[in-house]
Amino acid sequence: MTESELTETYAQTVQRLASAQKGAARGAPAYSIYVNRRLGRYLAAACFRARLTPNAVTAISAVFTFLGIALIALVAPSWWAGTTIALLLATGYAFDSADGQVARLRGGGSVAGEWLDHVVDCVKVTCLHLAVLISFFRFRDFSDPAFLLVPMGYTVVAVTVFFALILNDQLKTGQLKTGRDVVAEISLSEVSPRPSTLRRSLLVLPTDYGVLCLIFFTLGCPPIFFTLYSVMFALNTVHLVLALRKWFRDMVALN
Repeated sequence: MTESELTETYAQTVQRLASAQKGAARGAPAYSIYVNRRLGRYLAAACFRARLTPNAVTAISAVFTFLGIALIALVAPSWWAGTTIALLLATGYAFDSADGQVARLRGGGSVAGEWLDHVVDCVKVTCLHLAVLISFFRFRDFSDPAFLLVPMGYTVVAVTVFFALILNDQLKTGQLKTGRDVVAEISLSEVSPRPSTLRRSLLVLPTDYGVLCLIFFTLGCPPIFFTLYSVMFALNTVHLVLALRKWFRDMVALN
């Protein structure tokens, strides 16, 4: 820390981070922008003042997240379990936002830190739905085993979206390095209509990981949880199909 950073208050650190906040992707999901990013800012300021590194913050995020995921698979559904799981997942997501903000406060992140963050995210999105599958198998007596296909399908959708977004960014960066003039803007939000940032953010809300965390509050009422979870899966599947068409056209344009 510099001398000025050592003497500034927590509120000043939050304000400095807010002024240096990078812009949100056009049409990014509302919870991530308006709730999670702000929570991450407050956590980032506290972590920065505690002299935690971005990788340490990523590790804290992983602890909260994977503890919540473990409870999904190991504990019978109940209101207290659902509330605990939702809070753990949401807290982990907030710290996931905080690690990058801590890096900006420290003057920039590292390639290793970005790699670690992406790997943790990949494991998270995979294990979360597999934990739901285990929970359904252990604690739900479905009349038709085909219901177990929902978390299996959600796993495929989540991993495909994650991989496609990472690949899109890499290919886009590669095109930029070659000096090409035609570079498509590759973003999940581009699938949604264009009217306003807020409207786009609300339209893609079902794709928001934060919303997925929140539906675990209903875990104590299995029929409600299964209905919400299934609706989220269906909407994410439709969104992915539309996104894949858009992304493929963007790749064609890069050629």
